[in-house]
Amino acid sequence: MKHLQNKVIIITGATRGIGLAIALRAAADGAKIVVLGKTDEENPKLPGTIHTAASAIEAAGGEALPIACDIRFEDQVQLSFASAIEKFGGIDILVNNASAIFRAGTEGTPMSRFDLMYGVNGRGTFLCSKTAIPHLKQSSNPHILNISPPLSLTAKWFGPHVAYTMSKYAMSMCTLGMACELKEAGIAVNSLWPVTTIATQAVKMLGGDELMNRSRKPEIMADAAYLILTKPAAQNTGNFFLDEDVLASAGIEDLEQYAFAPGHDLMPDIFVDRAAK
Repeated sequence: MKHLQNKVIIITGATRGIGLAIALRAAADGAKIVVLGKTDEENPKLPGTIHTAASAIEAAGGEALPIACDIRFEDQVQLSFASAIEKFGGIDILVNNASAIFRAGTEGTPMSRFDLMYGVNGRGTFLCSKTAIPHLKQSSNPHILNISPPLSLTAKWFGPHVAYTMSKYAMSMCTLGMACELKEAGIAVNSLWPVTTIATQAVKMLGGDELMNRSRKPEIMADAAYLILTKPAAQNTGNFFLDEDVLASAGIEDLEQYAFAPGHDLMPDIFVDRAAK
């Protein structure tokens, strides 16, 4: 059964990595994907644009609307969502995937980087959610999914990179608060986070090929996201899901298929206090 057929899904940061993987999984059902991203033209240092993503989505069986958008800016977000409504007639799902990362200590974090992370991670998630809510209220099974970690006030998650942790937890606080706020409206708001590092461009920049080889492919997050987004919204909200647990709940225990380089020890992601299965 194609649970997401004709569903309109807005995905921020859908040009590559986890965002694109989620889009392609939904496209296999025949979903209508609004590809929000900043990369409108090819960059030799960062493969993929909103247009190449849209082409891949259409090849996978979905419809796509590529829109260049910097989610830090309200006018761009409002215009993008208005274009999505004009094209597809509504919004059923919002995936807040776009994220900025700069892992450094307090003294080593320029305020320009602090502002970027807060602008994208915290403010962008809040702004996109706020803009989507009136339209989600008209959907039969509306979801907001934030790609953000479980909340924890354990000092070790803050010490090495206070600014980054604060910005990612801002996304998770949106989950916590909006799930409560929107429960009566029937809008599910959840977070999803990986147990291991995921083989994305950000991970490659952080740890090169060695870290990539110890990571899982973005498809594990896409499959977990699909399972969440196809649940009844009214009964599944306010959760901080981990990818392994979501798959296990669906009877998927063998995760070797997701290994980027089979045979390597997996690297636990930050914000997760357990070894990978």
